[in-house]
Amino acid sequence: QVRLAESGGGLVQPGGSLRVSCVVSGYPSSVDAMGWFRLAPGKERDFVAAITRSTGTIFYADSVKGRFTITRDDARNTVYHQKNSLKPGGSTVYYCAAGRTCDGTTSRLRTRYKYWGMGAQVTVSS
Repeated sequence: QVRLAESGGGLVQPGGSLRVSCVVSGYPSSVDAMGWFRLAPGKERDFVAAITRSTGTIFYADSVKGRFTITRDDARNTVYHQKNSLKPGGSTVYYCAAGRTCDGTTSRLRTRYKYWGMGAQVTVSS
């Protein structure tokens, strides 16, 4: 069974940084893209970033460029993201997702990803 497990969420101070990881087990050969989505208070689940296994191509949402970094470790079947300059405003849940290969357009679509983690909650507060 395919499973995605996020870890590394928690409480951070405004302006701080946080690293969140996602480990994939039962990794299907059809999976190529690993993505991060977020669910902020009062908003829909939005695309944040994605990276492909085949080429290492990275896609970022415009809103997070410069303060969000996505990386992967193929040997560990793990994808990471690092968030910097975190803004206050409550709790946001970050979801790891896996699916078929994507491009700059399809990487932003939730329907492109077949497998999802349960989410990691990040709270930014002082």
